[in-house]
Amino acid sequence: MTAAQFWEERYGDRPVWSGKVNVSMAGLVAGLPTGRALELGCGEGGDALWLAEQGWQVTAVDISPTAITRGRAMAVERGLADRVEWIAADLTNWVPEGAFDLVTASFLQSPIELERAAILRRAAQALAPGGHLLLVSHAAAPPWASGLHHGHAEFPQPATELALLGLPAIGWQIVVAEVRRRPAVGPDGTAAELDDTVVLVRRD
Repeated sequence: MTAAQFWEERYGDRPVWSGKVNVSMAGLVAGLPTGRALELGCGEGGDALWLAEQGWQVTAVDISPTAITRGRAMAVERGLADRVEWIAADLTNWVPEGAFDLVTASFLQSPIELERAAILRRAAQALAPGGHLLLVSHAAAPPWASGLHHGHAEFPQPATELALLGLPAIGWQIVVAEVRRRPAVGPDGTAAELDDTVVLVRRD
């Protein structure tokens, strides 16, 4: 099964989005001046819509046409159609156009093989001077997934994320590089805590 088939099947079954914005993303981005934003692996667009509501002009990209269709419909419903450009594309081959003031990738992880390093390095180069790149990733499997096979999925730590980006010491600032814990609810309704790796870098 290809990545495109896997994610289209996932989103095709039923809506996936919880209706809540990524907490780490919202907290870190809230204080930034608005401009052009690029969201990689946007899914059904929860974070993209939140960014648009804050005043960002957003380009939202996902491999699943179904997810993109749902995000676009929600943007129309919220009166944000002119603030979000929705693109159904495989990030392995897609190249950003123009410069962005913010690039985000929230949980851009996959059980199907993903050229994640190449995707993120290419995205970092699309940042305008003064722009920020924000990565939020699962730092560990959720407790309810114990014993399950995760395929090609990886659980990066802050140091490995920075190494993966391969950014030069000059011209970039590390703003945040840490693991954050957040509350969550498992499929059976049980309360749990999840660890997220959060990395925010700024291009000088």
